[in-house]
Amino acid sequence: MSPPLLLLLRGAAGARGALRSCCARATSRRGLSSSSGGGAGAGAGGGPGRRSLLAGLAGAAAALAGLGLVRRAEMVSRRPEEEEEGDELSRRCRDFMAPPVSGLRELRSRRQEMRSLMEMLIMETQSQVCRALAQVDRGASFTVDRWERKEGGGGISCVLQDGHIFEKAGVNVSVVFGHLSEEAAQQMRSRGKSLKAKNGKLPFCAMGVSSVIHPKNPHVPTIHFNYRYFEIEEADGTKQWWFGGGTDLTPTYLNEEDAVHFHKTLKEACDQHNPELYPKYKKWCDDYFYIKHRGERRGIGGIFFDDLDSPSKEEVFQFVQSCAKAIVPCYIPIVKKHSRDAFTPEEKLWQQLRRGRYVEFNLVYDRGTKFGLATPGSRIESILMSLPLTARWEYMHTPPENSREAEILEVLRHPKDWVH
Repeated sequence: MSPPLLLLLRGAAGARGALRSCCARATSRRGLSSSSGGGAGAGAGGGPGRRSLLAGLAGAAAALAGLGLVRRAEMVSRRPEEEEEGDELSRRCRDFMAPPVSGLRELRSRRQEMRSLMEMLIMETQSQVCRALAQVDRGASFTVDRWERKEGGGGISCVLQDGHIFEKAGVNVSVVFGHLSEEAAQQMRSRGKSLKAKNGKLPFCAMGVSSVIHPKNPHVPTIHFNYRYFEIEEADGTKQWWFGGGTDLTPTYLNEEDAVHFHKTLKEACDQHNPELYPKYKKWCDDYFYIKHRGERRGIGGIFFDDLDSPSKEEVFQFVQSCAKAIVPCYIPIVKKHSRDAFTPEEKLWQQLRRGRYVEFNLVYDRGTKFGLATPGSRIESILMSLPLTARWEYMHTPPENSREAEILEVLRHPKDWVH
């Protein structure tokens, strides 16, 4: 459901690079990149995090002001290691879908802080996933929509609609800050957080990348992922921090080979850090995406975790990095395998009915959706980006026994172990 680094560069080549970054930001704000609703990040509707806040912070005026800063920067001497680090940061940002929300100057000033490390990760994840999806689809391009949240922060929504392969694909980033609303703080306290406000205020910073991909073909599954970081400053100045996230698959029809590939890829990412993580977070995922009033899971699971604050900030971040890198390899091969599969009108109808279940979970149970809707200044289009373009509800629909439709329902009611 995220502005250029005014680099202190030497030589004409460095100045031209900074100028290109500034111009990219300014043209984005003038609308040369077409805009549309939809977003993700920490505030996307389908994200399994209660801290899914959505917003935006950037403007053409800041970009134009940056041109002056480039000229001044040429007059300032810097240590070679600082220039090299700045150049590397700038190179990484050139591959993003848009300049980072915080701006490269700000990212440089706190480059060793987790806030900057996480923002770079979510921007890179957005870019990698969008480019992989666009390469597969080839029928539509992503609309890149940069937006503001007046209470503080910003976001970048990338949405592809009515492509050859994907009916709707949204990959969104948000980086927001400000003060928690009382409703949002209460929701956190209900999850076991001990939050001590000062004069009734709790300063926070939240950021994340979130995505939901709805394909046209019922034999290509839907995927959702969300990875986020949260900080809260309490009354005495101490900070609480934690990570959350996960990746899960929602097929219309069961293909066991695909299920094994998906889960094994996620397990390999988890096993790099601790072999106990995958089974723990797989079960958490099955439990979280449970549609209570239907007695079934939303999909065949994956991994899900929240409030992760140990063993250390750096180690958890490295784990999140591994999970984010597993998104493309766990999903794109499945898309390529089935994107040309033939399907019947009856199979398309079943897809629409299953999408109805997807909508039910997101609007009734998803903590991220509820948290976003309860947060002042939230961007509704981005929160609801996770919903499909089309869905269907039929009264008392029951699939025939021993049908492929009944087969997937059995798995949704009784989750399986896909890797042993």
